[in-house]
Amino acid sequence: MEVPFVDLSRAHAAVRSKLHDAAVRVIDSCTYIGGEEVRGFERDLAEWLGVAEAVGTGCATFGLFAAVRSLGIGPGDEVLTTVHTAIATAEAISLSGARVVFCDIDPQTFNMDPEDLRDRITERSKAVVVVHLYGQPADLDGVMEIARESGLKVIEDCAQALGARYKGRYVGTLGDVGVFSFFPSKPLGGFGDGGAVIARDTGLLKWIRMFSNHGREEKYVHQFEGVNSRLDAIQAALLRVCLPHLEEWNRLRREAAHAYSERLSAIDEVQVPAELPGTEPVYHVYCIVVPDRDDLRRYLKERGVSTGIHYPAPLNLQPAYAHLGQGRGHFPRAEYACGHMLSLPLFPGITSVEIRYVCDCIADYFGRG
Repeated sequence: MEVPFVDLSRAHAAVRSKLHDAAVRVIDSCTYIGGEEVRGFERDLAEWLGVAEAVGTGCATFGLFAAVRSLGIGPGDEVLTTVHTAIATAEAISLSGARVVFCDIDPQTFNMDPEDLRDRITERSKAVVVVHLYGQPADLDGVMEIARESGLKVIEDCAQALGARYKGRYVGTLGDVGVFSFFPSKPLGGFGDGGAVIARDTGLLKWIRMFSNHGREEKYVHQFEGVNSRLDAIQAALLRVCLPHLEEWNRLRREAAHAYSERLSAIDEVQVPAELPGTEPVYHVYCIVVPDRDDLRRYLKERGVSTGIHYPAPLNLQPAYAHLGQGRGHFPRAEYACGHMLSLPLFPGITSVEIRYVCDCIADYFGRG
């Protein structure tokens, strides 16, 4: 059997004709930048999340960068975040001129360890970017309690977690700013790059909207220097088609993840993802921890199972952050996880037969077949 790591076409099949109609609608309108499609998607997303407003951006990386900048953070400041995440999280901090301060992870959830966060706060700390990695809500109570004690702003990196809930509330709505991604494989996947930002303070959103559009509200009147990172109208139109299906797609992700965990938890050598009490993950990625990740990956590939690695190295071991002088051994839990984690196939539409086959292959590898 061949099991793909991701097959976007299965989820898109139910909305294929509506996607085509939306694309043609934008093409016929000749409005490709801004316009009603973008405004409509921003309204739809805000209503879906239960917030007052959302701002579309060209990508989530820019959204994170704009979030940091909107809080007045820059050179001389420090922003804390997890060392186990996509580089976009840290790029947003460094590009603002602030110093990124990495924190180690909880080895069960793979998200930021609040106690390690507490130990790394200094008088220069201004904010924390908490990442809901793999669609698993982080320990927000722990992080936000420490942030309040220390006077830190909280930015939620929800790039992989749109629709995940923490104690009944959507992630992204609890901190000062929430940022989402519409990269094609994300829970609400678009058809190229795209992102969005929400915030408690609508003044921050006004600034972010202007910053993403050359520092202006009206054409040729620039209040400050900005950049060009706007959500394209065609992406917005296609996302509007997909958004009503997000809850169902997330439900299918959870069902697939729980089916994996039910079977794989019986294998002593396999650590399955842990869910914090009161959370409802969306499982953008389903990662297991095994003694020899690379050998298992080879074994699965030989049997037609495609897998991924998220991520092969924590950010302290990336050349881009060598200047921080935090080489191997500084973040032992993240370093161990990155060396032993394997991402299994998971997407809306994966079948129970495919999941059973993947689990049987893993069981065979460990001699449990």
